[in-house]
Parts: sequence; structure tokens; C-alpha cells
Amino acid sequence: MARDSYHHGNLRQALIEATVGLIEQKGPMAFTLAEAARQAGVSAAAPYRHFAGREQLLEEVARVGFLDFAERLETAFADGKPSPLSALLRMGEAYLTYAAEKPGYYMAMFESGLSIAGNADLAAAAERAEDALTRAAEALFQRLPPDRRPPSGMVAHHIWAMSHGVVELFGRGRPGSRAPISASEMLESGVLIYLRGLGVIPD
Repeated sequence: MARDSYHHGNLRQALIEATVGLIEQKGPMAFTLAEAARQAGVSAAAPYRHFAGREQLLEEVARVGFLDFAERLETAFADGKPSPLSALLRMGEAYLTYAAEKPGYYMAMFESGLSIAGNADLAAAAERAEDALTRAAEALFQRLPPDRRPPSGMVAHHIWAMSHGVVELFGRGRPGSRAPISASEMLESGVLIYLRGLGVIPD
């Protein structure tokens, strides 16, 4: 039974964690604010102390997820050492690892239909993750003459899209059920083929 007073110390965080659990069980579209409150052990009215409604709670889950995601990408890049290419490939691995380890956050970020542009804090968190990939692409292109460098933002978006596609098609379910190689190998080979096609890395 839900309680009228909250005793766990941090209602906001408890609601975020409850929502993440519900997303993992039901998907990002199938839970209600009342369910999140019940899962957190509070009254149905308690979430309104922090969130105007279900969508605002979902936006906060996505924002927290993007911040963690961006930090993981930045850590994986590690100033482009020992080489920008190896750093970029590490970021791809970090992307897949995040999706596997934090599926509730990942689904809130990418599969909930949220309008990221409509929430300034959420947009800033998402942009931080995008900037990490853009900086990695810029580092990779430094050895090329300026007139031969592809747009770093375009490359970042392409690699992001490729990473997301690998998660959706090959990173879930039983290993080997859709491809004879792992999701990690699938992403790495795809990125290398793409970069060779751009002339960024030699054949």
C-alpha cells in the first residue's frame, strides 16, 4: 500500500529508479505515474512534488541517462590515446556496453518518443554525448589536409546511427541469433568500412 509520507530520503531519485525498472519491464510507453509511485512506495500524489506529470518524469530519466552516457563516451575517448582510431572504437564499445547495462535509461533516451528539443536540460545532456563523438571524429581527421576532412558532425551522426542500429538489431536477445559475430565485432567492422570509404583510414 502506498504511503502518504516518504521515508526513503530522496523521493526524486526513488521515482527515477522505479521508472527505470518499469521501463525495463514494460517499455517506455506502457507505465503510468501511479505505477511509478507505487513502485517507489509512495502515494499517487507524491510524484507531483517533483514532476508535473509522467512525461516530465520520463524526461528526467532520459536526462540522467544522457549524462551518464556522455561521461562514459568521454572516458572511453581518453584524449584520443593511444590513437584517435582506437579511441573512437572504444567509444563504440562503450555505447554498446551502456545499452546492455542500462536498458531502462537507454530506452527512455532513444525509444520513448520524447521531444528532446523541448526540454533545455535534456537537450544539453544529449548534446554533451553528441559533442563527445564529434570531438573524436575531429581528432581522427587531424592528419588529413583540411580540404579532405569530412564534416565531423556528419560522421558523428553516422557512427551514432550505426551504433544504435547494431544495438537494436544485434545487441539484444541471444548472442548469435541474428549474426554469426558479436554486436561489438559488427559495430567495429562497420565503422572501419565506413571510415575507409571516406578515405579517413588506409585500406
